[in-house]
Amino acid sequence: MTKAASGWLNGLIAVAIFSGSMPATRAAVLDLDPVFVTVARGAIAGVLAVAILAGFKSKRPSRAELKSLLITTGGVVVGFPLLSALALRHVTSAHSLVFLGLLPLSTAVFAVLRGGERPQLLFWIFSGLGSLCVAGFALSQGASASPLGDGLLFLAVIVCGLGYAEGARLSRTLGGWQVISWALVIALPVMLPLSLLLLPSAGRPTAPALLGLAYVSIFSMLIGFIFWYRGLSQGGIAAVGQLQLLQPFFGLALASLLLHETVSSAMLLVTVAVIACVVGARAFAHRRTPTATARPVA
Repeated sequence: MTKAASGWLNGLIAVAIFSGSMPATRAAVLDLDPVFVTVARGAIAGVLAVAILAGFKSKRPSRAELKSLLITTGGVVVGFPLLSALALRHVTSAHSLVFLGLLPLSTAVFAVLRGGERPQLLFWIFSGLGSLCVAGFALSQGASASPLGDGLLFLAVIVCGLGYAEGARLSRTLGGWQVISWALVIALPVMLPLSLLLLPSAGRPTAPALLGLAYVSIFSMLIGFIFWYRGLSQGGIAAVGQLQLLQPFFGLALASLLLHETVSSAMLLVTVAVIACVVGARAFAHRRTPTATARPVA
């Protein structure tokens, strides 16, 4: 198997793992406090990350890399898990997956901002159309919708896009699996004490809640990122990153099969529309430069 093919395979495995994050988080927060779920998943994954880094005797990040690691930690270890867990107290996981259709676009926007790229005008047109699709869907739900849940999901997508872009940029120098491992270790001194402090004292969590917590801790928070950053480094960030477009479809299927949630035709249509806009935005994310014409030698 070529390096590029291996990158696509690793990226596809990661997206399949990430697709279970929202249904698993939904199952967990129905019985557990969202803040506890956030800190517990970070603590469990952080302890595993310490063991992995020690086992492989990984080098410590430099001071210059610590800033990027802090941004990555804030985006994918703290920000997205907390905001999405809070949102899933107000909306279903199927509803949240429509917003996740914007995640590739969010990642691309922050890649532009952090990388200094100059996208073409059509990039911004597709970006605006995708945002309008999501906003229109949220408004069309009327009384059954949750403005608070939608707002939290929107913020979650923004901070996750920043964390993905920053982590992918850092993986070029620090290494793929090391990025998420060190990000988890940085958050561990906060996550571990808080998880013990917020540990439920009354009642016994249900099996689905415990399974959901275990999934987001081990797979979504650690294993998925190991495959994800490895895939990005092997197959290229721009190319393999497009596999995120499959995540809403995988997630909608899981929400329907495992949680028996209703997936309406409107949700499917909006998800497809958002994905189409993201594909268009990706296609025009970089400004084309004219090819230089060779001069004849006199």
